[in-house]
Formats: sequence, structure tokens, C-alpha cells
Amino acid sequence: MAMPKEDTNTMRALQGLESKGASVRLQAALAAGTTPDPGFIGKLIERCAIEPEFFVREMLTWALTRHAASMTVPVLLDEVRSERAQARSQALHTLSKIGDRQAWPAITPALLSDADDEVARSAWRTAVVLVPEGEERELAVVLARQLGRGEGETQLSLSRALIALGEVMLPALGAATTDLDPRVRAHAIATERLWRDPDAGFEFAIEEAKRVVALGEAGDEGR
Repeated sequence: MAMPKEDTNTMRALQGLESKGASVRLQAALAAGTTPDPGFIGKLIERCAIEPEFFVREMLTWALTRHAASMTVPVLLDEVRSERAQARSQALHTLSKIGDRQAWPAITPALLSDADDEVARSAWRTAVVLVPEGEERELAVVLARQLGRGEGETQLSLSRALIALGEVMLPALGAATTDLDPRVRAHAIATERLWRDPDAGFEFAIEEAKRVVALGEAGDEGR
């Protein structure tokens, strides 16, 4: 007895997600999102944790957003507690795209300060999307504790997350401009500049902020 066409397509997509060819995996993820089926969810999430190609991961995320949030969000919340950094990062990224604020309690301080920069960056972006109204100021305080962390790309991600919170982040940012750590002060000053002038390049802003901090320290030593 021949299998129904729908079952055949499902099997083909599931098998395609395991292919060694990135283009085949991409097409399989596209198919899974084009014709959503609860049977795809587990395999899509499993693949997110190990998929090496960025463009395929983005298609996997898109495919998951095409399924009912009531079915995907609980599984994604399990993934944010995974020991595998990519699983945590991609699950957070997917939650930000789904935008279901019921996932907010999972965005813990531990995730926002995750030792893996990619996970932390995903957590910052997701937190800004999911934060409940009225809790933005508290989130800004938590995010500001990460100022000075990492290199340019990581610092820019944090600056963007803080700026996305709006004016409520200014007190936390202002406090960071007087931090004892010069990296924290420079990052905070650069973020303030980007807040005032969104067209300013971050690299220019951070280098200028470093000069301001260095000149300030030189002035202090001369007293």
C-alpha cells in the first residue's frame, strides 16, 4: 500500500535535515516551514543545536516560527537549559522571533551573563523583545552589569540591547560611566553616544570613549 503524499513529504523533509549537504538541509527546513507538521518540531530543534551553517540555522528558526507557539515554546524552553551552547543560543534566538512573552521567566540572570558570548548576545536580544511592560528598568540594570564585556561585536550587541529599552536605561548607563573599570566606563560612554547619535559608528564611538577615559585618568594622576 502506497504511503499518502503528505507522509512521503514529511519523511523526505526529516531525512533531508540529516543530509551532509547544506543546500539539502536548507531545502528540507524550507519544506518543514512551508507545510508545518508537529512531527517536524523535535527534529528542527535537534538540528538547531548542531547545525554548522548560519543560513540553515536561520531557516530552521523560520520553520519553527511557522508552527504553533503552544507546541514549540515549551520545547525551546527546555533547550535554553541545554549544556550545549549552540542549543541555548539558537533556542533563545527562536524565542525572540516567536515573541511569546510567556517565555520571559526563562530569561534568567544566568542566561544574560552566560559565559558563552553568543548565548549571552542571544539572551540580550531576546530579553529586550520579551520583557514585560514596567520591567524594562530592572532589565537595564542587569544588562548594564555586562558593560565592558568581550570585543567589538559583543559590545555592540549589548549597546543595541540597552538602547532598544529606551530612556529607562539611562540611569543604569549613567552609573556605569563612573565605574572603576575603564573598559566598563568606555563602553558606557560609547553607548551614550550611540543613544544620542544613532548614526555614529560604534567603532568610532568606542575609540573616542577610550580616549575620553584615558584623558580622564591622566588628569586624575596629575592632581
